[in-house]
Amino acid sequence: MTAQREWFEKDYYSILGVAEDASAKEITSAYRKLARSLHPDANPGDTAAEERFKEVSAAYDVVGDTEKRKEYDEVRRLGPMAGGPGGFGGFGAGGPGGPAGGFSFNAEDLGDLLGGLFNRGGRGRGPSAGPRGPGPQRGHDLEADLHLSFLDAVQGVTTTVNLTSDAACSTCHGTGARPGTSPTACSRCGGRGVLDDNQGYFSFSQPCPACAGRGQVVEDPCPTCLGTGVERRARAVKVRIPAGVDDGQRIRLKGRGGAGLHGGPAGDLYVKVSVAPHALFGRSGKHLTLAVPITYPEAVLGADIRVPTLDGEPVTLRIPPGTRSGRTFRVKGRGVTPSKGVAGDLLVTVDVAVPSTVSDAERAAVQALADLEPDASPRDHLGV
Repeated sequence: MTAQREWFEKDYYSILGVAEDASAKEITSAYRKLARSLHPDANPGDTAAEERFKEVSAAYDVVGDTEKRKEYDEVRRLGPMAGGPGGFGGFGAGGPGGPAGGFSFNAEDLGDLLGGLFNRGGRGRGPSAGPRGPGPQRGHDLEADLHLSFLDAVQGVTTTVNLTSDAACSTCHGTGARPGTSPTACSRCGGRGVLDDNQGYFSFSQPCPACAGRGQVVEDPCPTCLGTGVERRARAVKVRIPAGVDDGQRIRLKGRGGAGLHGGPAGDLYVKVSVAPHALFGRSGKHLTLAVPITYPEAVLGADIRVPTLDGEPVTLRIPPGTRSGRTFRVKGRGVTPSKGVAGDLLVTVDVAVPSTVSDAERAAVQALADLEPDASPRDHLGV
C-alpha cells in the first residue's frame, strides 16, 4: 500500500468525527452511523449527502484498515517536515531547487514521493513493486429491516430479506466484460496499475491513465453494467435467525452487502430485527414473563392453578396460602432457549382479581368476612 496524495490534505479522523487515538471499534461504529444517515438510498437526489457519503467511505477505507491506518498516521507525522508552501524544506544546502539552494518538492508530488518510499524503499526498485491507485474496492455495508413474530424470534427461523442494492452483474458475473470475453491486462502498465518514473534517488509512481489504476482493460464492455461489473437490482438474501434473538438486535451477514468494484470484496449486510408482541407472554432477556389473575380465596387459602407455556404444554403452579398480589413465581427452564447457552425461565406474576360487580349474596359474604376482621387496620403504620 502506498501513500495517497489526499492523505496530506484531509484529516480522515475529523471526517469520521473520532479522535486520532480512537479504537478500531469506535471508528467502525462512527462510520456505520454516518453511512446509514448519508447513504444515497436514504437521501435520493441530495448531491451534498452523496458527496459526504463518498468522503466518509474514503476516510473509513484508510483508517478502518489496520495497515493503511499505520501508514496514514506515519505520513501525517512526517507532515511537519515540509518547509513551507510547496514541500520539503531542504535535503541539503547547495543542492538545486528551493530557497537557499535547498532541494524542494512540489506538494503535488509529495504523496507520490512518500508512496515510493513506503512501497519500494528507494531508488532502483522496478516492476516487482505492488500496484497502487484505485484497484479493487470493497462494497458498501448495507442495512435491512426484518419483522418477526414473537414465536419465530424465540425459536429461531430461516427466512429471506428483500432489498435493492448494488450486486454483481447478472450478465457478466462481475467481470465487466461482455459474455464470452474477458478483461485483458493493461498493455501500458503491464497489469500493475501504476507507472513508475525513476528520478535520481527517488522513484515516483502514479495510477496508470490507460486503465485508471486497475491493471486490466475491458475492451468489449458488458451491455448490462457497461463495464463496471455491478448493477443495481432487487435481491432476496437468505438469513438464518438464531433462537432467542431480541427486538432491535442487529445480525451481521458477512459479504452479503453491496458488491465490490473491480474485483473487490462485497460489503456486509446488517439485518435489524423487529419482534412483534405476544398476546400473553413478554420477554426479559432469555426469560419469558406471564401475568396470571387469581381469586381472593385462592390468594388467602392457597391453590394449585394451571398456567400456559409458550410450547403449548401447561404446567401446574402451586400458590401458597397468603399470597400477595404482584408476587412472581419461577418455573425453571420454560423460558427462551438461545442457540448457545442455557434455557431461561418462565416468570409468572399473580394478580388478585377484584370483581367490578357483585351479587347480593356475594356482598353479604364479603361483609360477613369484613365483620370478622380485627379492629387493627393494615394501614396503622402510615400514622394517619
